[in-house]
Amino acid sequence: MKTFLKYLASAALLASLFAGVGVANAEVSADELVKQTADEVLTIIKNDKDIQAGDQQKIFALAEEKILPNFDFDRVCRMVLGKNWKAATPEQQAIFQKEFRSLLLRTYASALGKYKNQVIEYKPLRAEPGAKNVSVKTQILQPGGPPVAVDYSLVKVEGGWKVYDIVIESVSLVTNYRSQFSSEIRQNGIDSLNKKLADKNKAAGA
Repeated sequence: MKTFLKYLASAALLASLFAGVGVANAEVSADELVKQTADEVLTIIKNDKDIQAGDQQKIFALAEEKILPNFDFDRVCRMVLGKNWKAATPEQQAIFQKEFRSLLLRTYASALGKYKNQVIEYKPLRAEPGAKNVSVKTQILQPGGPPVAVDYSLVKVEGGWKVYDIVIESVSLVTNYRSQFSSEIRQNGIDSLNKKLADKNKAAGA
């Protein structure tokens, strides 16, 4: 988990976190969607001196507006909790969704604040015609460091494509959180997990 978060918080994958931003056309291919939206977000960051200077309010606002709405968040939560999702009450599910969303917001806002002119290299999309699930493969080239492989799992839903997992250097966001959260639920229950997430979000001001 620490290795995954290290890559995430390093901002190496920053520019390609934004599948779905500003483009709702279902006819646009998943890989072109990632490219178009990454370019859009990079332009915002490069032209906003406040964000470059570390303005936390603007950074959180950008992450809130341009990242999280473009995930299939219900699917992500169900996958992250696995069998524990069905075992949870509707109230527990709602609390988890709220706190997990805040966790992701904090994580991506941290990446936004550390952007240092990384460059994205896009791999050719390999998918069957009419596929509903695809993987968009990219590589982040960062000055003074090795390239970082970042793959995006997207599903086609009504209105376009949505991200439901990110795989960094063969490490899945969903798998990492599922392992971490399952351990906590197994030992102390989902209410304990929700409380720990809430406490961390509150401490971080999310």
